[in-house]
Amino acid sequence: MGILMILKKNIITRKTFDEVMLPIYHPASFIPVKGLGSRIWDQEGRDYIDFASGIAVTALGHCHPDLIKIITKQSCMIWHTSNLFTNEPALRLAKKLVDTTFAERVFFANSGAEANEAAFKLSRYYSIKRFSNKKTKIIAFKQSFHGRTLFTVSVGGQKKYSNNFGPKVPDILHVNFNDLNAVQSVVDKNTCAIVVELIQGEGGVRPANFQFIKGLRDICNKYNALLIFDEVQSGMGRTGKLFAYEHYKIIPDILTTAKALGGGFPISAMLTTNKISELVEIGIHGTTYGGNPLACAIAEKVFDIVNNKNFLQKVIDKGHFFFKILYKINKKLKIFQEIRGKGLLIGAVLKPKYIIKIHDILKEVSKGVVVLSAGNKVIRFAPSLLITKEEIEEGLERFFQLTKEFISR
Repeated sequence: MGILMILKKNIITRKTFDEVMLPIYHPASFIPVKGLGSRIWDQEGRDYIDFASGIAVTALGHCHPDLIKIITKQSCMIWHTSNLFTNEPALRLAKKLVDTTFAERVFFANSGAEANEAAFKLSRYYSIKRFSNKKTKIIAFKQSFHGRTLFTVSVGGQKKYSNNFGPKVPDILHVNFNDLNAVQSVVDKNTCAIVVELIQGEGGVRPANFQFIKGLRDICNKYNALLIFDEVQSGMGRTGKLFAYEHYKIIPDILTTAKALGGGFPISAMLTTNKISELVEIGIHGTTYGGNPLACAIAEKVFDIVNNKNFLQKVIDKGHFFFKILYKINKKLKIFQEIRGKGLLIGAVLKPKYIIKIHDILKEVSKGVVVLSAGNKVIRFAPSLLITKEEIEEGLERFFQLTKEFISR
């Protein structure tokens, strides 16, 4: 009896979360314990098709064999050095990012929020040094999301993330997304930066239109402001290009990326130009873990796999395939008023009558497939970029059957 009691005490369940974790999340009712490719299994051995990939993070799926080899090899060499040293994996990765993008300089951190924090600080630092200590205004967009630090939630355009923490970082304005007139009405000589997601993720998977992005570039040029692209979610192949700005052929001054960069291992990067970096002085910013050799070795392998024309074309093709099946499903279920996105970042906007049921729908669907929400009315799909068409069909069939069952009750 004593041994049984000990065994029961040591069993980890979903209830354990409620007992020991800070209640800032409300995780699913099951605990994933194994993943392979685009499939995960819970403690009971049930399998799920993963259309979330850890919120667009595990871009190569779970337990990719090449990443296992790299993490094993690098873990036998050196894991961490801090910013007292540089290291070979970081320099190789930085050089590849510079060689394939607009960028000339790279800063590594650990999360999208940290990359954005660095970008916002750098934009103000540069503008103050180059122009005036009054040039600190940042223009951002309603429903945007840039992270959870105090600076990044202040720049993000969603009050639910930024309220209740006391005074926000000042000199930040929010205007409507895809509305160039709104930007022109608030920009002035004291604007230091405009920051925009090329596809708003948490804001509902809303792509920016070309004229809007082109207009932002022109405005920044006119007012000596920096254009910052937040590609934390849209970067690293998610839209069928290495970075989404390539679709627009508009060059930013700063770009941030994270999520898929490490394929599941925490790493982020801020990319910028010599024009900006030449004003930087040693010690103005930093991070202990950022650019550590273990993270950079893994990210370099992810980069090598993703930065391939055939790979990226397959992302586009699978995105079209995903859209096609979703449209067929919607003809039968009639629950979506719009399906939008690019590549394998897809948002299905619920009709008004189903919006209040979104969490119930997601809960029901989670019996067989993992999907996300984006705001309070959009179901978001962000599967592994290596997902097969067979897995897309299987996952969407599960989604269809479970959703059909729910709405027919």
